[in-house]
Amino acid sequence: MDWYQTVFELIDLRSFSNLWYWIALAVLWSTSSHWILGVPFDLVQRASRYGGEAETDLNDLVRINVNRILYLMTSTGTGATGFIALVLAMLVTLGFFYSYEFAQATFFLVAPMSLIGALNVWTARKIRATEAAGAALYTLMWRHRRIVQGMGVVWIFVTGVWGMSRNMLVTGPF
Repeated sequence: MDWYQTVFELIDLRSFSNLWYWIALAVLWSTSSHWILGVPFDLVQRASRYGGEAETDLNDLVRINVNRILYLMTSTGTGATGFIALVLAMLVTLGFFYSYEFAQATFFLVAPMSLIGALNVWTARKIRATEAAGAALYTLMWRHRRIVQGMGVVWIFVTGVWGMSRNMLVTGPF
């Protein structure tokens, strides 16, 4: 086996049959369910259990990230939304109308992350509007994480079903 064949097997663009795609999918979802609004979830747990300095750190970190998210949305929100819509439309067109598997696989990574981005903005606005701190902040952060985890379960299932059907119908089982 020559070097080029080995490299192209490792970086295979048939994504749904590639182990690296599924590892990336798992890392993507575990990371997005751990970092809620840019705050590691273990800090939320520590602050809710012990309070004190951990609670102060959580409040400061959430305040910083909420300000950052809302500033980005007010300064580049329309442009970013348009760009994301353009990328998603391109991925849908290439992936599902032209049957380009790499675009399909990328769509199953990008589409849910755009929804999580919208959820981040919604939660940040809610935190800012209610000036949540303490128990109210813990509740919002827990709820946000549960929604992200629920979305992860649904999207991983949909991706798995689509990927298996793609592998079975298009490329064949063997």
